Amino acid sequence: MSVSNSCKDAWNYAKSLLIGLGVTGKNFVKPTITVIYPWQQVDNLSTFRGHVELIPKDDDPFTPRCVACGACADACPSHCLTVVAPPKTPKPKADAPAAALVEGRVIPKTEKAAAPEKSRAPVQFFLDYSLCSLCGQCERVCPAKSLRFSNNVYLTGRSREDFRIDLLARMKNQGAGQPAPSRPKTPETAPVSEKEKEPA
Repeated sequence: MSVSNSCKDAWNYAKSLLIGLGVTGKNFVKPTITVIYPWQQVDNLSTFRGHVELIPKDDDPFTPRCVACGACADACPSHCLTVVAPPKTPKPKADAPAAALVEGRVIPKTEKAAAPEKSRAPVQFFLDYSLCSLCGQCERVCPAKSLRFSNNVYLTGRSREDFRIDLLARMKNQGAGQPAPSRPKTPETAPVSEKEKEPA
């Protein structure tokens, strides 16, 4: 009984050894895909998922598609996004006059006046890339489809502050045809969220 068990074990070991050698042999004859940087560079940057960036409008490369709803910041599990919406315009008072003067002519209350179009683009949009886990939740939940992953593979820094990126400034530099700023703005210019203000 013990001899048959030992023969069975030996056969199982030999079988697993042959399977492992087969896998090793197949990978040994395949061409290498490792790139030795910086002497060689990859050519598949389009598939690289770097930090998120804002997508500009089709007709205006300096205005983002973002409507400052804050859905991306709410969905982010790392709390690395800070979105500052533009201030809301006050609603007209109930005791407003029955007629309004628009462009030099009086419009009666019954006629609808075209409200001036107000931009809903964010005033500030910051990313703390040192906290980002690249999960893609912000990109998925954005109703305006205004976020995408960048191809920025050469982002380096010496401190965590170097990875605090002003995404609006980056998008505007790209729209002007200039390279993105090598060093992001200092954290003093960034707004402090309510969570950071609260004592631990």
